[in-house]
Amino acid sequence: MLAPKPKDWIMAIAPYIPGRSSVDGGAKAVKLSSNENALGTSPKAIAAFAAHSTDLARYPDASATELREAIAAKYDLEPERIIYGTGSDEILHLIAGAYAGQGDEVIHVRYGFAVYEIATRRVGALPVIARDKDYATDVDAILACMTSKTRVVFIANPNNPTGTFTSRAEIARLHANLPNRVMLVIDQAYAEFLDAEDDDGALDLARTAPNVIVTRTFSKIHGLAAERIGWGYGSAEAIAAMHRIRAPFCCTIAGQAAAIAAVQDDAWVEKTREHNRVWRAWFAEEIGKLSAASLRVVPSEANFVLVLFEGALSAEAAYTQLMERGYIVRWLPGQGLANGLRITIGTEDETRGVAAALRDIVAGV
Repeated sequence: MLAPKPKDWIMAIAPYIPGRSSVDGGAKAVKLSSNENALGTSPKAIAAFAAHSTDLARYPDASATELREAIAAKYDLEPERIIYGTGSDEILHLIAGAYAGQGDEVIHVRYGFAVYEIATRRVGALPVIARDKDYATDVDAILACMTSKTRVVFIANPNNPTGTFTSRAEIARLHANLPNRVMLVIDQAYAEFLDAEDDDGALDLARTAPNVIVTRTFSKIHGLAAERIGWGYGSAEAIAAMHRIRAPFCCTIAGQAAAIAAVQDDAWVEKTREHNRVWRAWFAEEIGKLSAASLRVVPSEANFVLVLFEGALSAEAAYTQLMERGYIVRWLPGQGLANGLRITIGTEDETRGVAAALRDIVAGV
């Protein structure tokens, strides 16, 4: 007997491959592959999480009322226009599910977050890939990809996996040239790592434009990756549409409590931001010293850097040798980046260590 056949567009999806968390053989290693918070989780968030250890038998608030109100208070938003989900990944899937389908097209940049293509193909839509401008988002290239079939445009800002940043003026220009029928999605998973003056204006744009949705996550600067909590902000109509297909009870009681404490802990966020600013700059400078070996860092505004290998030493070889030295980084040939390694900014010791390991590897070539 033949088994039921999945939809063709589902079988066309390349499954998401997360960053490795262990080296071959299972030895302890420094994990710099998933852009987690180098300093961990806010102590206030940890305490809030622990306070709900006896609530396991109860369903969480399906509306996440207190969490939405805390987010709204932090960013001066309307709580009723905030949606929440299992990481911002779920929000991205909800957007594709609400606004695209068979025969539609969804645009994302060439070196964009892998979930964009998965979310697009999941609903039977066709992903359209816009060329980059030296690994950064090219607004003109996106606009050139527009057709009558375009329904969604995904932009990560800062971008993952390149770390590049698109200015407020360019985001506004992109939106101004999109038809009203096209939903512009600005994925701000790494926005909290930006300096205040680098705000891309996405939340302000979503406040007044019905075809803009901003997504964020608690997995990165807030250090709550294990709890998988994300949120999005858009028009009341867009949020209502997405709620129709959102999984119920997707954020745990303890997770919601931890997220509320985390979003209110400005001191921890600033401590993390400053640590990242200092050690990202230091690491980029150290890799810059290896330019003679054709290593290059793509300018980053996130908590990671993309190191390009443009000479005799390949990214694959460096990836393998770093693994042998106990450092797990991210090699992304499946995203067209066979020549690059994405390396999370870790603690001071971790960052100094991986830089020293790269110097050693280069010296051996």
